[in-house]
Amino acid sequence: MTARKIPGDPLPFPQRGGLDPARTALLVIDMQRDFCAAGGYMHRLGRDLERLRAPIGPIRRLVDAARRAGLFVAHTREGYAPDLSDLQPWKAAGPVHEAIGGEGPLGRALVRGERGWDFIDELAPAPGEPVYDKAGYGAFATTTLGDDLAERGVGAAILTGLTADCCVTSTLREALDRGLDCMVIEDCVAAASARRHDAALDLIRAAGGAFGALGRSDDTIATLAA
Repeated sequence: MTARKIPGDPLPFPQRGGLDPARTALLVIDMQRDFCAAGGYMHRLGRDLERLRAPIGPIRRLVDAARRAGLFVAHTREGYAPDLSDLQPWKAAGPVHEAIGGEGPLGRALVRGERGWDFIDELAPAPGEPVYDKAGYGAFATTTLGDDLAERGVGAAILTGLTADCCVTSTLREALDRGLDCMVIEDCVAAASARRHDAALDLIRAAGGAFGALGRSDDTIATLAA
């Protein structure tokens, strides 16, 4: 029997063996109001909100398919303590990062417990789905995500969310270093500019599988439903 795989670029996913939903995770990275809602952190920085919101629909459809197929669906959320004690010093010093903790229409930007820090309504976790609150870019360094995936026997991960050039690719590299077979879903990620978005995905595409693969939500949903 031919192993079931999701079509991918430059290679199908998973690279090793066939797709096993019970051993595959879907990571929904940082779909928070501060990153893609009016009045949030990114919007206040002047970033293109339309671009950042474009993946919402495809992610919703993929999450629904993943739940039906029995994947481990997990959500990440970037945020910092109210006193910013866990904000990296170099971040606090940068001009862009001065906005972290600043007051806005959705509360203090990226501060845990504020409205902007929480998930957009369209992609709220379902009951029982874990949320990994991270004080940084990658989803593994400051959470128990790696241990939890290992305990479940998860060997492959499908990545979605924001932003393609930062938290998604940071999490991708962490996952690869932990031995996970990875695919980033192109229409389920976004960056604040087309140039940075394309650069992030082109690096994956050109690496011959060393940085995992790129896929599309329609192909992924169809394969999960097969």
